Amino acid sequence: MSHGFEMPGAAPARPAVPAWAPLAWLAAALEKFHKLAVFLGMIALVVTSCILTYSVVVRYFLHHPTDWQDEASVFMLVGVIFLCSAYVQSLRGHIGIEALAGFLSPAVNRARMFIVDLLSFLFCAFFAWKSWALFHEAWVDGQTTSSTFAPPLWIPYSMMALGMTVLTLQLLVQVLVRITGTVEAKEGAQ
Repeated sequence: MSHGFEMPGAAPARPAVPAWAPLAWLAAALEKFHKLAVFLGMIALVVTSCILTYSVVVRYFLHHPTDWQDEASVFMLVGVIFLCSAYVQSLRGHIGIEALAGFLSPAVNRARMFIVDLLSFLFCAFFAWKSWALFHEAWVDGQTTSSTFAPPLWIPYSMMALGMTVLTLQLLVQVLVRITGTVEAKEGAQ
């Protein structure tokens, strides 16, 4: 599926903001969070690759096992995936099945996308709620992994809960924008 924005020579999209002021504020706050999350995600991916490279080199050449690299890498990847998922959603970059889109009329396609956004919002809201419950349980009970490294489980659960909450907010913005509409952005607003 291609949206066309990644194509060379594609016309830049006219910037638009939600017509409803509180929604425009939330969308702007989410955009700032997305920039921070993507920046931190890039750093986490570089650090993860360094950790895994270090682990391979130390095991192979020095015959010294490391017991922390797998969990550290997985924790960072969990953070990258969950904290950046709302950014990907803001671009509508998640994998989608668009087989019907070419056959449906524009009005039916808009209705289909609204229903998909609404159902996705409801699912992600439930997932976020359960993620916060999981985080709370891990925090209160002091849960750790079963390895000898034994890092606390609240770390990945907090990233999962925060990421799902931001994804839920991103979907809420998209649902409400479909209802309230957008206006053209003012010069210098971005």
